[in-house]
Amino acid sequence: MFQTHCYDAWLGGSARDSHFAMWSHLGGTFPAPLFLFLAGISVALITDRLLQKGATASQIGKKVIFRGAEILGLGLLFRLQEYVIAWGWAPWADLLRVDVLNVIGISIMLMGAMCWTVLAFAQPRGIRDPWGLPTLAQDGSPGNAANRPGSPGRTTESRYTALAGMAIVTAAVISALTPLLWTTLRPRFLPWELESYINGVHDLGTPQPWLFPIFPWTGFAFAGLALGFVLTSGFSKRKGGWLFLLTGLLGIVLVYAAKFVDSLHWQLYPVYDYWHTSPAFFATRVGLLLVLVLAAYTWCRWGLGQIGFSPLMQWGKTSLLVYWVHIELVYGRFHILPPHSQTVLGASKGLLTIFLLMLALSLARTTWKNRMAGISSGRRLSRATS
Repeated sequence: MFQTHCYDAWLGGSARDSHFAMWSHLGGTFPAPLFLFLAGISVALITDRLLQKGATASQIGKKVIFRGAEILGLGLLFRLQEYVIAWGWAPWADLLRVDVLNVIGISIMLMGAMCWTVLAFAQPRGIRDPWGLPTLAQDGSPGNAANRPGSPGRTTESRYTALAGMAIVTAAVISALTPLLWTTLRPRFLPWELESYINGVHDLGTPQPWLFPIFPWTGFAFAGLALGFVLTSGFSKRKGGWLFLLTGLLGIVLVYAAKFVDSLHWQLYPVYDYWHTSPAFFATRVGLLLVLVLAAYTWCRWGLGQIGFSPLMQWGKTSLLVYWVHIELVYGRFHILPPHSQTVLGASKGLLTIFLLMLALSLARTTWKNRMAGISSGRRLSRATS
């Protein structure tokens, strides 16, 4: 993310047309799918925790939807801040631009609605696992009780199967509809403020690839949601680390399968745009995300992640704050380098500065938060003992 934004904002002259800039832009297609993919995994973790506490479908759905609404609100607030800072030259339409925070919020709300619907159907009926996967008993062992229809173990496992399956179907449908909703089936009857959330048309008359509409971006969130439910299921507990290896292998298979499909001469869609709307490119990026999951597991299990401190993990604790501030320092009125003015070396120095500043900001934020939590805990303990 830092690399993409810094080089895009600061490279100028011949450096902007170099192979280095080209590869930087290509790498820039990866952070947004990753953010959405991780948002999906996070929703699965939240849902799993609430299920373990005995929460109902409506309680889970409302909590997830409310969290998504909060992020959408922050995205709109971020756009308002950028508009105020750029007062005088920014067009008013920038207030309604569909940015990555907007689509993350919308995606979480949609995932909450899907979980609510699936759990409302699955919970009272104790549906059986349609894939025939063995399940765990309540004590974690594969006992006979878990295999009896309607038993707690069977019912819990079937919920995760249903949730993961529906998430996969939703991601596939979003990917398949994207080329049509960007071209021949555009919902032109909607005002552009709403249509932009479907295909990123904004106020420019045609869909814009630099925006983040539901189609195709929300598909990455549902792909992460599916993986999240697999990782929190009893199946994952039985397979352990082997599941991550299977995940990486599935990612490789998906990449090559997408490449094969794209090489075929026949085309399903009347307008085909591989880099922006094609299901083949969507599948390729999902495959790469699955490979990244294996790489992250390997890093944390046997690599330098064992040391105990990782800048990436630290930024993950304050991701929204870091995103918000670094955008302003790179693109905004308080930019630390003039736009489109630097060589590769100059922009790299700026990237290092942003790296260190955001790490310091993240550490300061978590330190302050932990200190406030300690003070609050001390006060509660004092009142309890007095």
